[in-house]
Amino acid sequence: MSEQANPKKSFWKELLPTKPLDKKQIKREVKSYIVITLCLCLYALALVMFIINSNIVSGGVNGVSTLLYYATGHTIPVGISAFIINGVLLLIGFKILGNAFGFKTIWAIFFLSFFVTLWQGIIKQPVLDQDPFLSAVIGGALIGLSIGTAFNYGGSTGGTDIVALIVTKFHNISPGRVILYCDLCIISSSFIVFYYFLGKTPEESLRVVLYGFVVMMVTSYTIDLIVMGAQSSVQMLISSRKHEEIADMISNEMHRGVTLLDAQGHYSKEKSEVLLAVVRKYEMQDVLRRIRDIDPDAFTSVTKATGVYGKGFQAFK
Repeated sequence: MSEQANPKKSFWKELLPTKPLDKKQIKREVKSYIVITLCLCLYALALVMFIINSNIVSGGVNGVSTLLYYATGHTIPVGISAFIINGVLLLIGFKILGNAFGFKTIWAIFFLSFFVTLWQGIIKQPVLDQDPFLSAVIGGALIGLSIGTAFNYGGSTGGTDIVALIVTKFHNISPGRVILYCDLCIISSSFIVFYYFLGKTPEESLRVVLYGFVVMMVTSYTIDLIVMGAQSSVQMLISSRKHEEIADMISNEMHRGVTLLDAQGHYSKEKSEVLLAVVRKYEMQDVLRRIRDIDPDAFTSVTKATGVYGKGFQAFK
């Protein structure tokens, strides 16, 4: 049966790795899943302990689920509604974007919902009941730490990331800006929930919105701090006897361009090829690990690129 006649087979073939992994890659993947899972556990703990139990609303799908939790009188657990919303977004994303989401995204959506439900059943009271501002700061920092670390290991929490991919497919706008607008709308709508549904005063409702913005800003700053400016780029010069194999890896696995430069060693007078590649900073560690797997003796120089314009990077404006 062909793949067109069997769409399920095609779906899983694109979703899972297409090439068999060697022992080093398997070990690395197992480590990444363990770290991502621990990050999700910390994310859920911070969300429940410092955000939800303190009557604060964060951004993203978890923020929407938190609003539903408050508006329904704490009858719909945040983890369950978040799982349902993320599932719907995934289905829409698959329909519009195809199989653009890796297995780690599905993994993260499932386990984040699981951990949020777990912690909600265990932790019933806020840790800092008399200081919601400090709860917003600590909660935002821990959430940012969790998300940033998960990003470094190839993880994604889905949610508004899926919305951003869908919007950017049809409109010339950055994903970060779409996520920002989504979070602003979600947090701002908490005023309506607290004022009209929960009977809070305008001052109390506005305070919830402001605390939500604090969470958003602290989370964003911490993510940038952990990821070290994921949108910035680095230039790599690689000298190796296995330059063809390394160039194929960068082109086929990382989907980045490579330039071959003719070079000659001053001492040995031997002619060689030096690879020139520009990658995103968050891709750098993956490239370095793969270079080490191919040739542990390769000489690699990495410099920061202050501006990279062209296909795959920033557009000229």
